[in-house]
Amino acid sequence: MGRTFVVGDVHGDLEALERVLADLPAPGAGDSLVFLGDYVDRGPQVRETVTFVRRLQARTQARVVLLRGNHEDSWLRVAQGEMGEFVFPRPNGCLESLRSYRGEPTPARDEEPRTEEWAQLRCASFFPRDVLAWMDTLPFFHEDEHALYVHGGLPRVGGRFPHPSEIDPPRTLLWVRTRDFFLNYRGKYVVFGHTRCATLPQELSAYTPDDPTDVFAGPCVAGIDTGAGKGGFLTVLELPSRRVYESRRTDPAKAPARADGR
Repeated sequence: MGRTFVVGDVHGDLEALERVLADLPAPGAGDSLVFLGDYVDRGPQVRETVTFVRRLQARTQARVVLLRGNHEDSWLRVAQGEMGEFVFPRPNGCLESLRSYRGEPTPARDEEPRTEEWAQLRCASFFPRDVLAWMDTLPFFHEDEHALYVHGGLPRVGGRFPHPSEIDPPRTLLWVRTRDFFLNYRGKYVVFGHTRCATLPQELSAYTPDDPTDVFAGPCVAGIDTGAGKGGFLTVLELPSRRVYESRRTDPAKAPARADGR
């Protein structure tokens, strides 16, 4: 049975991605690398991050699975003339993506788009066509023998949490952010991103509850969005061992801790 290395939301932080991947035990032909989505926006190297993950399969023996995040899905909808409101809130980091693809300096956190940039943001015209086409191929979930993998989470429907394949529309999986799922889901292990761990009930986590910025590990779920690209760091969870790797780790000799507290 191979290992699965699950990568949290990258958000244009290529430096963090390269650092944490370098700390992993080398994935082999029977292993998988599963990315939970949100490669774009907020971070300084959006274009380079997208290029890196798209080429990753050629650089590793492991299977590479790139899931869709709510940011990729939102840009697709913007390009189709929908969901124009996505580009307006500065915390969404849309201006960072535009500047990255135009080869311009990363904007300040509170910097507003210039007049001509608003027009490009509203139609996603700065994204190359092949990048938008790639985004449209990204799946909404993945499953292997170890776990289910979704960007946001599973909604409760009719008193239960259905399998991701039962969710219609599937983009619902990208946006779930409910305390009910975080605390009450029971079933096959689910690894998710989307909701920054600092906002999750870390006092109920089996993994370093004294650090609210760290991985959230409940009985049947693990949340691994630790804020890469937005002032935090990037996390990778290895299954089935549940070992945690972080881009902020400074001592390469330090053994990674387990997300189940053991």
